[in-house]
Amino acid sequence: MGIAHRYLPKYTLKDYESWEGDWELIDGIPYALAFPSFEHQRVVGKIFRFLDEQLEKECKDCVVGIDTDYVIDEHTVVRPDVFMVCGRVEGKILKTPKVIFEVVSESTSERDEGLKFELYEREGVEYYIMVFPNLKKAKAYKLVEGRYRKLKDLVNESLELDLEGCEVSLDFAKVFGH
Repeated sequence: MGIAHRYLPKYTLKDYESWEGDWELIDGIPYALAFPSFEHQRVVGKIFRFLDEQLEKECKDCVVGIDTDYVIDEHTVVRPDVFMVCGRVEGKILKTPKVIFEVVSESTSERDEGLKFELYEREGVEYYIMVFPNLKKAKAYKLVEGRYRKLKDLVNESLELDLEGCEVSLDFAKVFGH
């Protein structure tokens, strides 16, 4: 660990709530959120739409959301691109989501594939799916005995998710417009 890292300030949720702009706070360290591209937002919208339509019909106990603060503790607040939670969400996500989708870009790949991967694994997020719009593929992971196990890479396939008796699927051929 370098000298500068030892002297980094450790910010809190209260600090975070007073900041202007779009940020995440991970273990007290702030990270500016990148301005999303049109393609990023389009993929986020499709994932949300496809999942929301299924949940409305088949599972009223779970909800899907976009770009909402997930407060993990006093020093960690992240904002998943798309998430699914069983139960109610009011204002912020205060309990561990069942599923998190992060849409990965060049500027976010290190954080999404490393830092958030480890964070979501530690917090017990059951499914973590990283979506790569530029590559038109996704990587799906499932938590097994406290560790993420890769389910598969997806291009034209569907991903089946079983959430406390709610089963939904996401067809990546439709997400990527194949």
